[in-house]
Amino acid sequence: MRFRLGREAGPGSAPRWGRAVGGEAPGSGLHLDIPAETTVALVGESGSGKSVTAMSILNLLPDNAERSGRILWDGRDLLGATPAELRRLRGRQIACVFQDPMGSLNPVFTVGSQIAEPLRLHLGLSRRAALARAEELLAEVGLPEPRRRLSAYPHELSGGQQQRVMIAMALACEPRLLIADEPTTALDVTIQRQILELLERVQRERRMSLLFISHDLGVVGEIADRVVVMRHGQVREQGPVEAIFTAPQDAYTRALLACRPALDSDTPRLAVIDDHLAGRAPAPARRPRPESADDAPVLIEARGLGKSFFFREGLWRRREFKAVQEVSFRLRRGRTLGVVGESGSGKTTMGLTLLRLHEASAGQVLFDGEDLFAHQGPARQALRRRIQIVFQNPYASLNPRFTIGQTLLEPMQIHALGTDDREREGRALALLERVGLDATAFGKYPHEFSGGQRQRIAIARALTLSPEVLVLDEAVSALDVSVQAQVLNLLKDLQDELGLAYVFISHDLAVVRFMADELLVMKDGRVVEQGETRALLAAPSQDYTRRLLAAVPRGLAGRAQRTGPMN
Repeated sequence: MRFRLGREAGPGSAPRWGRAVGGEAPGSGLHLDIPAETTVALVGESGSGKSVTAMSILNLLPDNAERSGRILWDGRDLLGATPAELRRLRGRQIACVFQDPMGSLNPVFTVGSQIAEPLRLHLGLSRRAALARAEELLAEVGLPEPRRRLSAYPHELSGGQQQRVMIAMALACEPRLLIADEPTTALDVTIQRQILELLERVQRERRMSLLFISHDLGVVGEIADRVVVMRHGQVREQGPVEAIFTAPQDAYTRALLACRPALDSDTPRLAVIDDHLAGRAPAPARRPRPESADDAPVLIEARGLGKSFFFREGLWRRREFKAVQEVSFRLRRGRTLGVVGESGSGKTTMGLTLLRLHEASAGQVLFDGEDLFAHQGPARQALRRRIQIVFQNPYASLNPRFTIGQTLLEPMQIHALGTDDREREGRALALLERVGLDATAFGKYPHEFSGGQRQRIAIARALTLSPEVLVLDEAVSALDVSVQAQVLNLLKDLQDELGLAYVFISHDLAVVRFMADELLVMKDGRVVEQGETRALLAAPSQDYTRRLLAAVPRGLAGRAQRTGPMN
């Protein structure tokens, strides 16, 4: 492994770059340069070594990790740095922003104290001076009411606000290099746009280097000056962003670009990495998909659906928060209803209310003509079999103490499906095969699988009860583009084979366009626009929908729209 960070040439001269290493033999190491005042993006699938590469710079790796080669910072090899020297470097000259801000912020300390800590440790500021500087930093990253936020705890902030706090903390000591590891992956498109513009602005104004790690090529095309494509711990290709996006030389880079669904094109199936590398066209759909299904039976009809939460204020008063208000729609068998909107728009609450994981406060939902909310006891249990959910986080939705076999058998045992365990095991093995896993997965535990494989298992678990409707709550948002393409193709195949209906909740409009037949756009708990997906996205009638579309990262095209033609 070899890094060169910062300028190696004289003052005012252009930074020198390392050579590209695409095609080098495995085990030859990774070679990467990060010049001053430049944004370098690391892209690749999950497991390609992006985060390990970045965390190697400051040795933020597990104890069993072993580094070799050279990591040069201003000509000095960091592999030989002592723990004390690395502590002086971390946060002062090199800072990090991680993917999950809630996992990085200490829940028992206020925002102000956490931002002030590096200022006091590295710069020797007094507590009062550090808090005053923390307030300035929160204002710089665009957090409203910065003085009031100093006394807030992380759980009192939204995901986008937490990420702004992390950026403020990273910028506190004015580092020369900022490492941003998937900083926008779990954010909706409008918050993602704000964070990207913030990172771009502070990088330019502070004249620092930025190492940006992402699997979203649309984001990378907008923010990066240079791109490094990784696979299996090796650099496959690197160069200026324009060259990588317009004329990629490596087949793997071309495959990554082809996996991403587009907002402006129609394709029945997505390319996957292995197909593209082998020169194969995407596999055809299992059966032709009808353009219209007006004659298909209506499975779910929501009429004025509402859900409120109540919060105590003082001793006697309570405040009502209307999370979902007057939502109405129809979902037909074999079709997909897409639900989009910003975080807090009510998408997930609406989906959970459909499953009666939240009890509705108003309205009615008819499931195959029956009132979903009227049933209790065994009748409710029987209806629950017919509508299942796949959650966003495949790492949190599987019990780590259960084998995959136990996970699949449990719902069948609860609902008394199958005559005995042998029959249930046969069904579970058939479901694993259907979602692309073999029989060896049956006896393994969740930690032995990748994120994409875990999401396939979650889908198999949802299918154990032969449901007619699946609620997919951000089911592919945490997956990289190649695994995402596999799961989306799988969902379409299952829909065609089994006649499933989907409620597909997502903040990714390109993915929704690929999956959904009808679309609901939600804001503040209400439906502001609905209609046929392609027609609605091509000509939205509401300013809110147009703002969502404008926030979608579009790679080089998006950069050109913001900055004009590139030189």
